[in-house]
Amino acid sequence: MKCLIIAAGKGSRLWPKGESKPLVPILGVPLIERVIRSAMRAEIDDFCVVTGYKGDGVRHFLDGLARRCGIGITHVINDAWDQDNGLSVLKARQHLNGGPFLLLMGDHLFDPAILHALARKSLGEGEVTLAVDSDTVNPLIDMDDVTRVKSENGKVRDIGKGLRAFNGFDTGMFLCTPGLLEALERSTAKHGDSSLTGGVRCLAAEGKVNVFDIRGRFWLDVDDPKNLERAEGELLGQMRDKPNDGPVSRYINRPVSLRISRRLTRLPVTPDQISLVSFLCSLIAAGLFALGGYPALLAGGILAQFASILDGCDGEVARLKYCESDFGGWFDAVLDRYADAFLLFGLTWHLLEAGTTVLVIFTGFMAIIGSFMLSYTADKYDSLMRERIIAGGKAGLRMGRDVRVFLIFLGAATNLVLPVLALIAVVMNFETLRRIMVARDGQH
Repeated sequence: MKCLIIAAGKGSRLWPKGESKPLVPILGVPLIERVIRSAMRAEIDDFCVVTGYKGDGVRHFLDGLARRCGIGITHVINDAWDQDNGLSVLKARQHLNGGPFLLLMGDHLFDPAILHALARKSLGEGEVTLAVDSDTVNPLIDMDDVTRVKSENGKVRDIGKGLRAFNGFDTGMFLCTPGLLEALERSTAKHGDSSLTGGVRCLAAEGKVNVFDIRGRFWLDVDDPKNLERAEGELLGQMRDKPNDGPVSRYINRPVSLRISRRLTRLPVTPDQISLVSFLCSLIAAGLFALGGYPALLAGGILAQFASILDGCDGEVARLKYCESDFGGWFDAVLDRYADAFLLFGLTWHLLEAGTTVLVIFTGFMAIIGSFMLSYTADKYDSLMRERIIAGGKAGLRMGRDVRVFLIFLGAATNLVLPVLALIAVVMNFETLRRIMVARDGQH
């Protein structure tokens, strides 16, 4: 199905962030790219984008995006970009092939699940289905600018920014038939209104606008700097609920790493580079442990915990900037294993400086083995836990690297290295055995 995106307007309210609205970055990614990437996640790969104001730069960017993503992007130029947005839809008529199409706004962010479900709705002759947000107290909505919708029995009865009686908001996501184009022409001819809202109002009067309630899912009109900040906050907030996060990652590391990632997205750094810096921090921390003395031990503990926090940033930046890769995830995991070994060996070396004992060597060895085995069993365990969550069961508490490094930090900060090293050895190996039991039960 063709997806039409209108992005021709001037967008002057967003000028403090950039003169070309579609190219204004949100966490390092241009606004128009975020719209297209969200549509791609809804299995859309054929786009028609209407550009106007400063369109040359936008079209050049879109050509590069099409090559990078392997999608089709057809350009439509609207020289009358300073007039009603319905003209942008009419300009694209010849590229819509006379069949149903999706219509999106170039400045609206949304949950891809909305578009995925909307695209699968059935339409009658000349009908349109509008995704409507029935949450009239949605805190992300700018009530002074949002287009309001009055619906009844699954049909839009009226639409407009000035409605006093309303029960939903226009999200800017439509599933359309060519009937919308005809309605835009009628609205222009009869009422002098060539806006998209005018065309929809004409169809609504004929009972041809269906309502698809998005039921509280995320969407946001990024129209000014305030809404841009809301968008960034919402996108960062979506990073908080990672299913396989341990308790330390969820409640301590993630709130800090997201603040760091917000700034890193604005810099020309890659997730792999962030992974490498985190690893180097762990190496330095291990070296500080081996130096001996409490000041170096404390500094090493703090640096190890910082490296653990930074270790969450590579994945966050990768997801926020759409640069996830199988290699990146694997590379990060390999570096984590090396980092864990060096940190635990550094703690063991710190104890050996006080006198070599069999207990210290055995404890350090078991801590390192437990660390490796816990990481080795993680993929299978996480897969089983996801299946249990889907089945409505309880996943239990995940014990992972975040807990291990936090214990290292606590041991260094309190100068209780041997007890903490022993605790890591016991907890990590016990958790590995527990996972084996869970995996065994999962096979029956």
